[in-house]
Amino acid sequence: MSIGFAEEAVEQAVEVATQTTTATTEAPPLVNAFLGYLVVFIGLILLMAVIIVVGKIFSAKKAAPAEENTVPAEAAVPAAQKKLAPGSAGDVKIYDTDPRDAAMIMAIVANKLGKPLNELRFRSIKEVK
Repeated sequence: MSIGFAEEAVEQAVEVATQTTTATTEAPPLVNAFLGYLVVFIGLILLMAVIIVVGKIFSAKKAAPAEENTVPAEAAVPAAQKKLAPGSAGDVKIYDTDPRDAAMIMAIVANKLGKPLNELRFRSIKEVK
């Protein structure tokens, strides 16, 4: 009889052990959801950091050559072009457009930007057909 009692005790111990291990390995659904959201947000933050770092690296590489090849503004502009009318911002090349229409376009752009016309520089105006 002692063998039967021992077998029953062993079976009960195994059953209790399997119940406690399965209960401890399964997490409640809210914990699983929270951990899933946490992993996703950490991944998004890391991705954002990588994008910012790569953007700064490329902007630094792009700005470096521009600084090396700069020419002083006075040396780049010939002496004949330096003499402009007071308040003028340079010449405008007009292609396939009436000068009156070009003047209206420049006035409209200056009005929309909220700047005086003499602070804006128009290089060319061309009618798109």
